[in-house]
Amino acid sequence: MAINYNLAKVYALSDNDPEFVMQIITLFVTEVPEDMKQIDLGIKNKDHKLAYSYAHKIKPSLDLLGMTVAFEEILQVEAWTKREGKRKEIEHTFESIQNQVEKAVKEIKKDFDM
Repeated sequence: MAINYNLAKVYALSDNDPEFVMQIITLFVTEVPEDMKQIDLGIKNKDHKLAYSYAHKIKPSLDLLGMTVAFEEILQVEAWTKREGKRKEIEHTFESIQNQVEKAVKEIKKDFDM
């Protein structure tokens, strides 16, 4: 049973097409953790543009997978990049997103035998 993600939006969008659902979750599992590394790099190197571009890229995935808290937090990361904030201001928020993504990826892999 999904605890860290919710596929309701994915199923609604796909008219319950299992192939489409698999494509979405496969993309999430393979791309989002790599994108998170780029956001981390952007934060650590104060490269606000890098952090913004990858935060913006994963935002729809977090929304689509019903990861409401992570979605709200990625909006905070985007806002932080726009005002070019200090690293300390966003580290805790980013760690929270990272933790949620890791849990969701692990759970999806288990739930879908990936």
